[in-house]
Amino acid sequence: MKTQSKYFLAVPFVAALAVASCGGPTHNDDAASANAALVAQGKDIFRSDTFGDEAFWTDTLHMNDVIASAVDPVTALTVGLKVDVDALPPAVVQGVLDGSIDLTKPATTVALLKLNAVVGVKGTVETINGVDTLTRVGITCALCHSTVDQSVELTNVPKVGTIAKGMIGKRLDGWANRDLNPGLIISLSPALTPAQKAVYSSWGPGKYDPRFNFDSINGPQVIPPAYGLAGLHSITSTGDGSDIAYWNRYVAVTQMGGQGTFEEIRTSVNVDNIPNGATDLVSSKLPALQAYQLSLVAPLPPIGSFDPNAAVRGKAVFDGAGQCATCHSGALLTDANATLHAPADVVSEPEPGGVASYASRSATKQYRTAPLAGLWQHAPYFHNGSAATLDDVVETYNTRKSLGLTANQKTDLVQYLKSL
Repeated sequence: MKTQSKYFLAVPFVAALAVASCGGPTHNDDAASANAALVAQGKDIFRSDTFGDEAFWTDTLHMNDVIASAVDPVTALTVGLKVDVDALPPAVVQGVLDGSIDLTKPATTVALLKLNAVVGVKGTVETINGVDTLTRVGITCALCHSTVDQSVELTNVPKVGTIAKGMIGKRLDGWANRDLNPGLIISLSPALTPAQKAVYSSWGPGKYDPRFNFDSINGPQVIPPAYGLAGLHSITSTGDGSDIAYWNRYVAVTQMGGQGTFEEIRTSVNVDNIPNGATDLVSSKLPALQAYQLSLVAPLPPIGSFDPNAAVRGKAVFDGAGQCATCHSGALLTDANATLHAPADVVSEPEPGGVASYASRSATKQYRTAPLAGLWQHAPYFHNGSAATLDDVVETYNTRKSLGLTANQKTDLVQYLKSL
């Protein structure tokens, strides 16, 4: 029997295993070539493959109708959607910059989808009665786990203003889209009840609850980055699964609504989205998707974004009085490959608003020590976003662990964290 479920938005696709090769020169060359091809295939899957989830986003949620009737580019930018400038013809870029292309009309959004320029959203646009019509829409991994740089400046474009900063540019795969408001996007669906709409619209930018559709507990988590995680075996904040394919399958099937299957007896989740006689559109793509995700490296901190001298002092605090290295150990600054931690041992609980522990909703009932590469880029912090800044992170640890750090030690520690 097929277990039906509700699927809502792409959530964390994160990396878990290191890719390595060995042997003589010929073997290495062959392995490198094969892996490069696999990575290239995975890149296309990450950016463009919906796993057949159009059946959910179109047939169930009717998001194609919502977009065509009510989502103009200004609205899309407001909820955190991104536009890939490399997918735009030069004339379109110029038209956006000089205001000759109207960004307040839904038809312009349809035109952008026809160009495959909206990051993480795939649309089928057909000409019906002489009008470009959005007939199908689906989402990809890139919706939540890609953003764009600030290479296109739109602040002087009429009716766009400051919301456009970082909205149109070149793709940055693996960067968590903390501008994205997935709950608000979902709440636009006419298929939802007022009560459901209220829950989804409460999540806010950069957050998503990948378990709400199973346990009805409203406890959104921050969308995590998908870079710099090669070599880790605990791939989610709660360490569910031993490789990235586990979570990719979970997300593709249970959240995106892709045409595949997922079963986890520890959480009593059993979903089969494959219609009788149809093909699994998820399983065969997981190896390549994983290879691409493992190739994504964490971004270095911007020049001038931290005090290097203070960072040196901060590392001493990290290793010593701050007790950070107790768990943030080894080359990856995490003990996640060796152990998980009970909720009572972490400082990110209790959850905001008195919600049930996120760990209690997971398969492991525990938490992973988060890796720290690229930490500067993805505020807010902790699995639930309860620390808005790195200063807040340090203060939380100092208070809840009774560390007794001085003001100077806390300042230096923050500078070290910014340098990672």
